[in-house]
Amino acid sequence: MQPVLTAKQQQFFGYLQQQMARTGQAPSLRQAAMDLGVSHAAIAQIFKVLEEKGYVKREGRYSRTIYLLNRARQTSALQRWREVPIIGRVTAGLPMYAQTEWDGTAVLDAAIFRGQNLFALHVKGDSMKDAGILNGDLAICEPRQYAQNGEIVVALINSESATVKRFFLHSDNIELRPENRNYPSLRYSFDEVLIQGKVIGIQRPPGGIK
Repeated sequence: MQPVLTAKQQQFFGYLQQQMARTGQAPSLRQAAMDLGVSHAAIAQIFKVLEEKGYVKREGRYSRTIYLLNRARQTSALQRWREVPIIGRVTAGLPMYAQTEWDGTAVLDAAIFRGQNLFALHVKGDSMKDAGILNGDLAICEPRQYAQNGEIVVALINSESATVKRFFLHSDNIELRPENRNYPSLRYSFDEVLIQGKVIGIQRPPGGIK
């Protein structure tokens, strides 16, 4: 349980919540001092106490990146979201995070999905249902140009169509294996497959699949 704040500490914490909700980042201590009509030293002292009491966390000693914490001392919901692009169509030759054809964005929990340049793809069909990936899901992916055997990847086939399958490298071919007994494995020569990313999670539409 977090220690109780004094009236002045609560006022400053409320100010931080308001500013970060409005601008997406914490104000400088100087700006906070001006807004609240107190000295820079007083703001610095209050902020230090909030850190000690577990209400805020600074990314680095001198960083302006500040996180507000909830009662479990985890980043509050206010800051636990991030937007990533949903790729509508994969274009050969471009890294996934540089694709120009977006089909909207997905909002993810930043505490779970921490990678850089993440992207999402709509899953079509039920070929991966036994891996818990269903038709209509969003596959959350980390950009990659390589894969380890057994990983679920986004692969671009013949520079045309993207597919989500389990990857296996053999001596004479690449196997893209579905997770559904009703579908056969797909085998391609090495120059037919470009790995675009690794699937690191799934986001299901609210209410499940219709």
